[in-house]
Amino acid sequence: MILQSMKMAVKSIRTNRMRSFLTMLGIIIGVVALVVLVSLVSGASGQITESINSLGTDLISVNILDDHNRPVKTSDLETLTDDARITACAPVGQTVLQMTAGYKDKRATVYGTTGAYAWIQNLKVAHGRFLMKPDEDNHSNVVVINAQAAKDLFGRQDAVGETLRIGGTRFLVIGVLQEEDTAFMSMMLGQYTVYMPYSALVRLDAGVGRNITSFYVKADAKDLDAVEEELGRRLKNRFDQDSEAFFVFNQSQIADAMDDVTHTLSLLLGGIAGISLLVGGIGIMNIMLVSVTERTREIGIRKAIGAGRGTIMLQFLIEALMVSLIGCAIGLVVSEIAIIIIDIIGDVSYGMSPRVAVLSVLFSMGIGVLFGIYPANKAAKKKPIDALRYTG
Repeated sequence: MILQSMKMAVKSIRTNRMRSFLTMLGIIIGVVALVVLVSLVSGASGQITESINSLGTDLISVNILDDHNRPVKTSDLETLTDDARITACAPVGQTVLQMTAGYKDKRATVYGTTGAYAWIQNLKVAHGRFLMKPDEDNHSNVVVINAQAAKDLFGRQDAVGETLRIGGTRFLVIGVLQEEDTAFMSMMLGQYTVYMPYSALVRLDAGVGRNITSFYVKADAKDLDAVEEELGRRLKNRFDQDSEAFFVFNQSQIADAMDDVTHTLSLLLGGIAGISLLVGGIGIMNIMLVSVTERTREIGIRKAIGAGRGTIMLQFLIEALMVSLIGCAIGLVVSEIAIIIIDIIGDVSYGMSPRVAVLSVLFSMGIGVLFGIYPANKAAKKKPIDALRYTG
């Protein structure tokens, strides 16, 4: 009986191809909106999460806002971070300065730090080396630059041994970092970045004082919360129990916050697409009601030769379900094509989420059944004698 109902449903759809397609259009648009939007959000959030993780989810940043006339020196930093759970610590000074090489002039974000910073921030050196302790101790005028700065200033990535001027002072390039993998990393770090010893940045008189106002700490992920709490306790003791004098930030909180944001965004966009599917369902119900009216005599004949109410209802319910599922299938194909085009144009790598595709199929089935029940029930309730007398 089900197989026969499916054959009749296919015949009805093929008989009215244009009307059937227009009926499916609402479902197609809803599925495309749902799959493409949610897949793009999932893909983008995955790339952002990966970029955030590459910045380090096992580090803590500390900013000192008021030192209460007890400034933190390099030696004090070693005491503050004297904890077996802390694997590395590095002071950070940051400013924006003009750098010049030959006739080329660029504004760069300049970081003053120590050798441990590369390990803390997962920086990879492509050519040369990163900063070392002797560079800091000797106040050496040496720098490590990012790949973009090397290309734009010197015309090649391997710029080790070249010199450039920053703030009027000559610096020797001792290292060039690997090229950033994502646009997100470039946005976070800046187009041109320079790393020099903290002591060298202080000597440039670029607004960065000798006192340390910001530093990073690296620890195992499982110890991060405990280390954050211990650092807060030590800093409070140093700054007269003033918890407003400093700010301690756990970097893993960024990833957690981003997960919450992308999850909320996925639900929001999924809800908007779901509304499109509901509109498509209303279209199905409308056309099915028209179909019931057009096929009134057919219903009367089938009932007269013995078809029961359940059989008639099943026939129209299956037809509504097939319209919805065919529309869903077309929508999934269009979605895949749209995602491929977006990947090519945007030079990105997104893909259709299998979970969203399955959800689309289930939701389309639900829409087909939900909005097909009323027309099917209306057809099943028709009396044979009235149906046979119907002339349209």
